[in-house]
Amino acid sequence: MKFVMRPYHIVSLGGYIVEWDFPYRNLIVVNKTSEPIKVEIPVFHEEWIAEHRELGLDVIPVNREDNYLRMWKKAHAELDKIRQQNE
Repeated sequence: MKFVMRPYHIVSLGGYIVEWDFPYRNLIVVNKTSEPIKVEIPVFHEEWIAEHRELGLDVIPVNREDNYLRMWKKAHAELDKIRQQNE
């Protein structure tokens, strides 16, 4: 299954990680481009990260000990700067 990430948007994929032994509890995915990009879900393996980075997405893995909210806000602030520059 796939969904389309709109340009200059951010999404959390924690609910789409289906493997018990996946090393991250969440993935923050940011589309910093002006083009929509298709994202493959659910997430089954670590190679997913590299595959989607090659598409132009910024994929931020969230470990169990990481502060998810802080990472989300940081990524969102960076995206807001890019969005303002391109409007």
